[in-house]
Amino acid sequence: MTLDSAATPRTSRGRRASRPTGDDRELDILTTAAKLLQEHALSEISIDDLARGAGISRPTFYFYFRSKDAVLLTLLDRVTDEIAEAVAGTFDRLREDPVRYWRECLVATYTTFGTHRSVLAAAVEAGPTSEEVRRWRAGMKEIWITRTTQAIEAERGRGAAPPGPRARDLAIALNAMNDSVFYSTLTGDEPAVPASDVVEVLLNIWLTTIYQTARPALG
Repeated sequence: MTLDSAATPRTSRGRRASRPTGDDRELDILTTAAKLLQEHALSEISIDDLARGAGISRPTFYFYFRSKDAVLLTLLDRVTDEIAEAVAGTFDRLREDPVRYWRECLVATYTTFGTHRSVLAAAVEAGPTSEEVRRWRAGMKEIWITRTTQAIEAERGRGAAPPGPRARDLAIALNAMNDSVFYSTLTGDEPAVPASDVVEVLLNIWLTTIYQTARPALG
């Protein structure tokens, strides 16, 4: 995996091996699910609700998705792809401007999580009962841990960051911190860092942890 490949291979979420891209009915189901999740917990939404909102019958729903979790997983795949697109190419700026690089990564994650907070909340809800959702969450974490590990190693390799604990261990801890802090800020689960400050607070911690200073050397 390269530093700019923040996406994983997609497997079919539906009953069939594949579906034509842009299929209107599949999109209608996904749109309905995203809207319903803004007002209801995943457990409160039924297959009938999804079918009705998409203007199709229950049997037709199963032509596109094998379960409610399959719909959620497709929405989650889109979250992954959106973050990947948002950070594509940012690694090119790591050497020339580390502060900008790490800030852009944090902003991309926070902004995408904020936009899709109801979908991500549904993933947390479904995790205890869905192995596929747990795998998605683990895969998402691994994407960022790998990306962070490679960036830390690159900065150490050029002498910008000092030696220290294993890069992967730092990456695991820093990304776990992001998850917890972003979750509290986005959900209002007090105590929480204010939304206006959360990126800069986390950025300061990332920089001082990786570089032992909040002002790493450029170039």
